[in-house]
Amino acid sequence: MATGSAKRYVQAVIELARDGGSFASWQRDLDMLRDLVSDAQVREYLQNPGVQASSKVASLEDSLAQVSPEARNLAHILIKQRRVTLIPEIAERFEEAVRAEQGIVLVDVTTADPLDEEGQRLVKQHLKRILGKEIELRLTEDPAIIGGFIARAGDQVIDGSVTNQLRRLRARLAPA
Repeated sequence: MATGSAKRYVQAVIELARDGGSFASWQRDLDMLRDLVSDAQVREYLQNPGVQASSKVASLEDSLAQVSPEARNLAHILIKQRRVTLIPEIAERFEEAVRAEQGIVLVDVTTADPLDEEGQRLVKQHLKRILGKEIELRLTEDPAIIGGFIARAGDQVIDGSVTNQLRRLRARLAPA
């Protein structure tokens, strides 16, 4: 669930991206910022109340040189406001907003074994037919499902696993 603060920053970034037609650029920049603050030492330094914000900004200038001026300004604001911990959430919520704007649904798909490209294409095609939208897959493996797949898109679950089929068969065969 997005915090109120993160939502406000995401909305601002979305507006800037729309105005500049730069969704891909913003995504790249937010990913870089997320990677930067995911480093434990950097995060600890940025959260240290004993270090002045201006020193924090100055020490990160080399790293921030790789991002757009707008993203750099966002980082400066978050550092000065002591909200750098929001960066991963901002990046994640921005990805979700971009997908929604483009009519793409992120679907978590669990299979027993890794899917090759053809398998991914078939699963995407099947899910697109069911959900009526373009699909982006996030794949995981779980040998416990034996075969088939389980797909989760938001609160919708499509369980085509062998384990589920066996469970339903067992329920039908069990005496009433």
